[in-house]
Amino acid sequence: MGGVEDGMSEGREQDQPEERDSAVRPSNAAARRERRASSRPAARKDGSSAESKKSVAKSEESDEDAKKGRPTKTREGQEKRPSLIGRGFRYVREVVSELRKVIWPTRKQLVTYTGVVLVFVVFMVALVWALDLGFGAAVFELFG
Repeated sequence: MGGVEDGMSEGREQDQPEERDSAVRPSNAAARRERRASSRPAARKDGSSAESKKSVAKSEESDEDAKKGRPTKTREGQEKRPSLIGRGFRYVREVVSELRKVIWPTRKQLVTYTGVVLVFVVFMVALVWALDLGFGAAVFELFG
């Protein structure tokens, strides 16, 4: 038996060598931070990244638009809202399309899940019944 166990442990060591594992996953927090930093785009010399420059430029443009005092856009170019019936039909179409995306359980899974739920409910009812009986007896003993 000792020979069989030794062969199994050698196989495990060969499947997962330490040097390969450490190259794939960093072993400590500092190594993880360093790996994350190396995957990010390089920062600019002034200490900010390109994305932050873009967001600052967009916020400055929106501030300028707000300062100019432009009037609110009218609804003349927009479509009218569909009628209540049209919105109802659209809602039903969207519900049907979402239900087609659902992964429905098989009959065996459904029976299993239903059994689990029923057993849990019976257990909880028995637990509450026992606690009620115990607290009722304690209150009757206490107050007579």
